[in-house]
Parts: sequence; C-alpha cells; structure tokens
Amino acid sequence: MEMLLLFITVGFLMAIQIAVPFIVKRTVVFGVTIPVDEVRNKQLLQYKKIYAILTCILSLLVLAIFFIWSSTVDMTENHLIFAGLFLPFVILFISLALYFYFHMKVTAYKQQQQWFKDRRQVNVSELNLRTKDEMLPWFVLTIPMVIAIGLIVFTLVNYNGFPDKFPTHWGPDGKPDAFTTKTYLSALTLPIVLLFMSGMFLGINELTRNSGIKLSAGNVKASRIRQLRLRKYTSWLLLFISILMSMLFTFLQFTTLYENSVSDLLMLTVPLAFTALVLIGTVLMAVKVGKKDSDFDVEVIQEENGEVINADDDRYWKGGLIYYNPEDPSIFVEKRFGVGWTLNFARPLGYLILFGPLLVILLITLL
Repeated sequence: MEMLLLFITVGFLMAIQIAVPFIVKRTVVFGVTIPVDEVRNKQLLQYKKIYAILTCILSLLVLAIFFIWSSTVDMTENHLIFAGLFLPFVILFISLALYFYFHMKVTAYKQQQQWFKDRRQVNVSELNLRTKDEMLPWFVLTIPMVIAIGLIVFTLVNYNGFPDKFPTHWGPDGKPDAFTTKTYLSALTLPIVLLFMSGMFLGINELTRNSGIKLSAGNVKASRIRQLRLRKYTSWLLLFISILMSMLFTFLQFTTLYENSVSDLLMLTVPLAFTALVLIGTVLMAVKVGKKDSDFDVEVIQEENGEVINADDDRYWKGGLIYYNPEDPSIFVEKRFGVGWTLNFARPLGYLILFGPLLVILLITLL
C-alpha cells in the first residue's frame, strides 16, 4: 500500500513538472519574458518539447532504478520514508536543472533576436477589474481558526482524560511512533499548530487579494481571465487545504484521547486521503488556471498595434524564479515557472506572514 502511494505521488509530481512549461502564461518561457507575437515561435516551442521529453525520460529512469533496487532488498519502513523524501527531491532537481539550462538558452536567444528593441513597452491595468474579483471574503478563511480554537478548548476540558504519553509523530502506517510526557503544551501542540497554519493561510489570502493584477498588452482578454481565475482558485485551494488540515488534526487529537477507538485501517486511510485530496486539489487548480493564456489556450492572440507590447520586466526576476522589485507594492506575484504565487522578496512583510508562523510552529514542536 505504501509503495503504491509512493509511486502515485511521484507520478503526480512528474506529470506536473512535465506540464509546467505549457501551463504558464504564454508570454513567459522558462522564466524569460517574450513579446506576445512570439508565443508560437518554433524555436521556443522546441525547447519546451525537449524539456518535457527529457524530464519524462530521466524521471522514469530514476523510478526504474528505484524499482530494481527495491526488488533486491527487503524494504523496511525506514526505506520507504527515505524513498518518500528522496524520489520527489530527485525529480524536482531534474526539473530545476533542465529549467535553468533552458532559461539560459531562451535568454541568449532573446538577446540575439532583440525582440523588444525600439518597441514601446506598456503595463496594462483596469480600474474596475477588482470588482470582478471572486476571491473568498476574509471571514470565510477564519472557519478553520474557529475549529482550531474549539479544539484547544476541547483539549483543555478533557486534559485529564488524555494518556500520560502524548504522541508527537505518526508513522507511514498511521500509528504513533514517537511520544513525549503529557503536559499542557504537548497536549495543545496540534491545535496551536493548526491555529497558526490557519492564520498563515488567511494572511496569504489577504495579501494575494491586495496584490496587483498585471495584464499583458496585446493579450488583455486572456490575461484578465487568467489573473481572475488564479486569484479565485488560489483562495478556494487555501480554504480547501485549511479545512482538510482541520479535519486531520481533529481526527488525530480525538484518537489520542479515545485510544483504540478506530481501526488500524482507518488510521492509515485518513492521512492517505488527506495527501490524495491535497494533490487532487492542487492539480485541479493548475488545470483550471493553466488552460487559459497558455499553450493549451486555442484562442489566437489578436494584436491591435504591433509596436506596443507587453513590458519586459526580466530585470526584476533572478533566474526567472526569484522576484525582487522594491517599486512593486505587491507582496505576492504570479510565478514564472509553475502555477501559483511567489514572494516579492523586496517586501519584508511577506517574510513575516510566510515564515513567522512556521518559526512559531517550529519553536512549539521543539519545546
């Protein structure tokens, strides 16, 4: 069962990495801005195809090597844990290495072609576009926080009923495999972690809402739809994952209080279902957003004026992945490789919202 889950997870990851160049917005190729009239450039399309083929072949080769190795040894739980960490890391490393290779190729090709020379670059915005924004209101994202507070109250009321040894880690089989002496802090660790994680998701949602909506000149209609979809489905995904976390943490807290109240099969199934649902939700978001203003969008771009093109803002992107623009008030901006958001690393508030709760959680778990 664990081996099947491992291969399904790695398969999902591999498929996503293969598809990434085709689901990012059309005017960005391997982190490099291109004009809207070059989105069907044969050389650039060839780079994308080669990336996809190499990522697929190398990832399958890694899986084949692992499968051969696993058939020659007696697989233990530690082996599975190691594989669960190692295989996704290797596939991400392969994808990232190929990304940087093609990023340099596209950068050199762009400099050679001089697409942006002597052409007027503009940034497009629509004053009434935020009225069409369908992001969830902030108070909806407080539902998981209310659940976390309720779980804290439940834990305090039933503190004496919890066992003297409190679980701190659950193994691949869904059973606790590490314990600590019961204290108020150890009993409240899961609810407090849930509260801070829910607060972090709420913060991300609100900072995303306040981020700029960037449209592409010459491709305004498609980029408008993509931006609105990205914001809407990001908000829904944050709520979805936050609710799932609330259900998982509540389940773990209840099973700690009421020992042996659920079967071993259920203890194994619930964390697996959580992982599967998060993967499915992430893929659905990528599909919903990625099929617009990408290579999967069959709508032909109609330019009104070939001398006016989308702005080249490559100077703000380090390696096409890290965004650093002190002039942009946005905390989060759309990724250039992948579907979703990345930080504007010139804005300290982003660090606080993203890493502050994680630091608090780390301190709580270490105490």
